[in-house]
Amino acid sequence: MDEYNADVADVSAKAYAPGHITGFFEIHEEACDPRQKGSTGCGLVLNSGVTTEVRSGPSVEESEIYLNGNRVEGKTTQSVLEAMTKRPVRVESWAEIPVGCGFGASGAGALGTGYALNRALSLSFTADALTECAHIAEVLNRSGLGDVAAQSAGGLVLRLRPGSPAFGKIDRIPVPEARVFCLALGEISTGSVLEDSAAARTINRAGRNAMSKLLKKPTLENFMLQAKKFAFETGFLSEKAEDVIEAVDAAGGLASQAMLGDTVFALASPGEEFGLSKVLQEFGDVLEYGISTCVPKLLDV
Repeated sequence: MDEYNADVADVSAKAYAPGHITGFFEIHEEACDPRQKGSTGCGLVLNSGVTTEVRSGPSVEESEIYLNGNRVEGKTTQSVLEAMTKRPVRVESWAEIPVGCGFGASGAGALGTGYALNRALSLSFTADALTECAHIAEVLNRSGLGDVAAQSAGGLVLRLRPGSPAFGKIDRIPVPEARVFCLALGEISTGSVLEDSAAARTINRAGRNAMSKLLKKPTLENFMLQAKKFAFETGFLSEKAEDVIEAVDAAGGLASQAMLGDTVFALASPGEEFGLSKVLQEFGDVLEYGISTCVPKLLDV
């Protein structure tokens, strides 16, 4: 935590962190140390995410957090602030991805806040230390378990051991450029699922099985197949999400549910993207992203 002295003028900085869609996961919360808690599993890092600007100085009398122009409680982001500084900070985030629908928005916001604050206040956090700070904030606030680790790596990320960089282990599956089509149908509370012991047992059994099968054939296509199997086995699918997935299957594409959110994400075979987009448009507004190797980064203010 810093002992930064107020300057005459405000200081500010801006950062970006990508979104992330988890296909399947296994919960690991048995450790007492939050740095060792988290999840294993696999997911896609997206080429869209959350941009965050922080400001601190004489004009900022209390910490405030804004998301897309609206003041929010932002517990996860608040935890990052408290871990890094004693100074009041104004945080403004703009999400290019849906919030609360399984796109890792809270993790992206926490990472962006950490990177920007580190720059604005000239702190001495390394990238791993900032990742750890955001990871702890997510775990303690029950807003996520594994997004931060993946968002700090980019690509199709395998989370092989849970926790922050000092304890966790990640790898990546090399994949070609691919467009990811999404339908955000609604929200699922991450915290409520994590607190349901019966749901957790079902998740862990299905997640362990999915990881075992993916590691035997680590490809993008097998990831999608294992993610879909996980979604059906865990019982998280809404009736509409199941209808969307079945329609994508019939059109020759691959689809599953973003964890944890009532969101369907789908991939098409090369050259079949337009057809898949048309199928999805019958169910609602289609969001289009790409798989990205982007990691958190600083931006010009």
